[in-house]
Amino acid sequence: MAYMTATHASPRRPGPGRPREFDTELALDRAIAVFSERGFHGAAISDLAQALGLTAGSLYKAFTDKRGLFLAAFDRYVALRAERLGLVLAAAPTGRAKIKAVLDFYAGNSHGADGRQGCLVVGGAVDIATADAEVAARVAGALAANEERLAALVALGQADGSVAPHLDAAVTARLLLCVLQGMRVVGKTGRERAEMAVLADGALKLLD
Repeated sequence: MAYMTATHASPRRPGPGRPREFDTELALDRAIAVFSERGFHGAAISDLAQALGLTAGSLYKAFTDKRGLFLAAFDRYVALRAERLGLVLAAAPTGRAKIKAVLDFYAGNSHGADGRQGCLVVGGAVDIATADAEVAARVAGALAANEERLAALVALGQADGSVAPHLDAAVTARLLLCVLQGMRVVGKTGRERAEMAVLADGALKLLD
């Protein structure tokens, strides 16, 4: 996936005709929040420019248009999520424990303010993917990577004895993927931590 390189420059007054310097990663993190909460179509350029601390002109110079900003934000979102999941998975000893860790990770992001903000992958799938082939490919790739990760964890659990051996790893992974993404959708409606945590526990029964 594409990555944006940050300048890490401190904002300073621009010279004549020069756009204000900015931290690209910080700008994308702020764009992620806006797009996740409002969707692609609901996020106005003025909203994005205000959130990023840029003028509309500087935003266009940096990212070409709103779609370019969305694609860059989407790539960063997926990369950051994969990095955080990697840390969570590294601490779990068995295949089942790793799947529980993934479920807990999603449950933890599906309540309160984080839950209401939503998931950029889910939002992209619902809001723009059907009308934009490149966005559709990004969304499909992110979901496929998640499903492949889950299938590998199911297979790992079967190998170490923590997951039932009779299960079809691919089908079980797809079921788990639907649970994970469903958590993010339900979380948009404003759920409590306990409501989502019990879903994570219940989903583990798919491994028996």
